[in-house]
Amino acid sequence: MADRIFGEIEGVPIGSTFNTRKEAAAAGIHKPLQAGISGSKDDGSDSIVISGGYEDDSDTGDIIIYTGEGGQNDKGRQVADQQLVRGNLALAKSEIDGLPVRVIRGADIKNPYAPETGYRYDGLYLVDSHWHEIGKSGFLVYRFKLIKIDSTLPPNKLAKELDLISLPTGSDNPKRATATSQRIIRDSKLGKEIKKLYHHKCQVCSIEINTNAGPYAEAAHIKPVGKPHNGPDRPDNLLCLCPNHHLMLDKGVYMIADDLSLVGIEGSLNKHVDHEISIEHIRYHREMFN
Repeated sequence: MADRIFGEIEGVPIGSTFNTRKEAAAAGIHKPLQAGISGSKDDGSDSIVISGGYEDDSDTGDIIIYTGEGGQNDKGRQVADQQLVRGNLALAKSEIDGLPVRVIRGADIKNPYAPETGYRYDGLYLVDSHWHEIGKSGFLVYRFKLIKIDSTLPPNKLAKELDLISLPTGSDNPKRATATSQRIIRDSKLGKEIKKLYHHKCQVCSIEINTNAGPYAEAAHIKPVGKPHNGPDRPDNLLCLCPNHHLMLDKGVYMIADDLSLVGIEGSLNKHVDHEISIEHIRYHREMFN
């Protein structure tokens, strides 16, 4: 979907209220007029509405246990098992790709975090995990744990899918947001494109991990972006790695030589012809552990 936006909607600050779902859709904050989950299995989910429609939902403000869609009758009762399809698969895809999800709360007298009337945009959350279990009505339901992230993420005006040959520019100075502790606001689209460039195969071991939400890989920074290193969030500082080789890189179990051979383990780094890797960042990483 070319016009799907992940992240904040420009001109719609946190706390914005809407009398109806139609008003929320017109503002671009949640496009579907009925579905609680906006998204697709290929793109991921960009927004959800939580309004007390599922008895298994749990909302504590910064953490939401959100029940997936499906299996309800026209009276809102759970009468069948849910499946990992459509919106449920979209949320699982957002977990895999680390995409921010806009949360809109609808009026619900049972929820102290909900507005008294209408709908309210309450910020960005990340899908931390998902699982399935037998719900209160005795049917299988999918559950998604969403954790609130800092509200200062910049708008991400997602347009057309980029050609894999033209990676996003990224940023020399990724924005840092301070909450309880400092965290780095990384370009989720940039990491996604790096992983697509390598077909989600690790540049060290060439393993592709397949999950029920699609292939999984991690975008790893060569020069760390956190303090005191302050590395850039740019393609030349990123690698597509499996979780094991990502952790091993971060811990200095192996390093990368200037010719892209590996130091500490056997092999060499696989490099796509259209992916420039910074020798400067590689040398910085080596110096960290020498």
